[in-house]
Parts: sequence; C-alpha cells; structure tokens
Amino acid sequence: MFFCILIASSQRPILLQGHERSLTQIKFNSEGDLLFSCSKDHIINVWFSHNGERLGTYEGHNGTVWTIDVDSQSRFLVSGSADNELRLWNVSDGKCLYVWEFPTAVKRVAFSDDDERVVCITEQRMGHQCVIRVFKLNRDGDGTTQSLEPEHMFSPIGSKATVCAFTYTPNLIITGHESGKVALFDVVTGTEVLNNERAHMDVVTDLQLSTDRSYFVTSSKDKTARIHDTKTLRVLKTFTTETPLNSAALAPNKPYVLVGGGQEAMQVTTTSLRQGKFETRFWHKVFEEEVGRVKGHFGPINTIAVHPAGTSYASGGEDGFVRVHHFEESYFRAKPYGDLQLED
Repeated sequence: MFFCILIASSQRPILLQGHERSLTQIKFNSEGDLLFSCSKDHIINVWFSHNGERLGTYEGHNGTVWTIDVDSQSRFLVSGSADNELRLWNVSDGKCLYVWEFPTAVKRVAFSDDDERVVCITEQRMGHQCVIRVFKLNRDGDGTTQSLEPEHMFSPIGSKATVCAFTYTPNLIITGHESGKVALFDVVTGTEVLNNERAHMDVVTDLQLSTDRSYFVTSSKDKTARIHDTKTLRVLKTFTTETPLNSAALAPNKPYVLVGGGQEAMQVTTTSLRQGKFETRFWHKVFEEEVGRVKGHFGPINTIAVHPAGTSYASGGEDGFVRVHHFEESYFRAKPYGDLQLED
C-alpha cells in the first residue's frame, strides 16, 4: 500500500540559507511561527516558518552548537555546544542571559513541560563521565539571575546517554544511549527506574515525544526508527530502512512518522544521490508501511521537525540548508485508513 504523499509539488520548498556548515538540530516553537536552527558554524538562527525570513541570530558560542530547545512561551532558548557551555538566551532580542560551563561538550538540552527545568547531557570524554544535569530556571525578572549549580546531577552507569527528554511524570526523564538502550531515570536519586537494553542495536540519534508524551519515537544508526510506550518502554512499532537514521519526528493529527538520515559524509562521495538516501521518508505509524518520500538535500539529513499544527515540516542537512515544506491540500484530504472513519 504505497500511496504517495503530495508535498508542496506545486510550490517549491522554502530554502533557508543561513548556515555555513552542517545542521545539528532544528526546532519549532510551540505556536509554530518560529523555527530555530543550530549548526557546526557556532551560530543559532531563528526564522519565520511561514515564509523563511530570517528574524535574527544568537551569537556567542565558540564551537559546534549541538542542541537547542525553546520553552512553551517562546521566552527563553537554551543551547548546548562543543565549547562546553550551556547558554540561556532571550528569544525576542537575542541577548545571552546566562552561561553554565562544564568539563566537556553539551550534546543535548530539553525543557520540562512546565518550562521550570532544563535537562542537559554532557559528553563522556578525556576521563570525564557522561553526566546528566537538571537545572531549575529562575523565570522571575529578566532571566539573568540563575543558579550556577544544578538541582540534580548524576552519571548513568554503563553506556553513555546521547539524547533525553522530560516525561509528564515529575522528576522522570527518558534517555537514549550509545548502545541502543532507552531508559527512564529518576533525576532526584539518579537511579535507572526502567530500561529496554534492546530498543536499538546501535546508537540512538534522536528522540521526540508525542504531543501528550504518552509515547515517543527514536531513530538510530541501526537503520530503524521505533515508537515506544513512555511508561513501559515497550517497542510499539518499528520502521526499517536501508540507511543509518539521524532523526525521526511524529506528525500531529496524521498517523505518519518522518525519518531522515543517509550514509556517513566520508562515504558519500563514492555513491550516487539515490544510493545516499538523502530523502525524508514518511511511514504510516500504524501499518508500519512507507507511504512517501521527499528529496532535496545534497547530503545526509541530520534533523527533522514537524510544525506543531502539522501544517508543514522542516529538515536540516549535512549540506548546510534547512528546507521547509508546507503540506498541500491533498495531504490533509488523504485517507490514511482508507474508508475507515475515526472518531475523536
């Protein structure tokens, strides 16, 4: 059942050219009117998602910016970088409000659902363990008065964590690991509450939650994306491709999972564009079948984000471009379950 999804075939995707090196993460704000992007060129950009106009930049990092997240009010932005810093920014004027410094690079940051806390993962390197820290943000005043010390801090035992996110359960975070494991940690005690050692067979490259945080999708270098139950960590669905995956995202209001990846940059020169698999691929979330592909990038896709209203999606690639695709009317008219009518 391979039915094609028509995406912006009559209108070209919006190409965002504001980075000189490969993209590392892109993120919509909760309203979906702003798109944030970070890259190996040390810069964070913010764009209007409807037309691709650049609103501004956040400059201050001195290394690859690996990760960003924005709070639900679009007031604060956090970023983590290879310069071993976690930075807090004012979204509206681009001012850096606070800097936390660590012994190693910050690989992942995420806000809690109430915007009160930020979790960050620092890399295992040069004799330093992989550490997960949770900071309680002081949202009073202008945001420049923050606590230097984390509220909670622990090192996961075993395989290092690569991605993380807060669940709706207080003090519980989900982590994805280099070994392919996904786990639930209690941040107060630092204990591993639950794990699935065989969630993936290789490093977990991305983790994105559903709107209600009851399930989440992960991508991995083992060439699969998987949907997991947040409470039990049970694998609910598996989407198997022929290429290492760097990112996976869930489409709200439609039963689709978007995945992207591609061969490592080192091997790309020896293969054709088709073999490199530089497409965003759409899979049916329930039937586990591929339903469409969108080409465009000239290198592996590193990061994918879907508009919170499900009206568009964006992908960031090794080629340094962000491409924003607005879905056509046919996408919304399509019947992903055939003639079956679903009741809300």
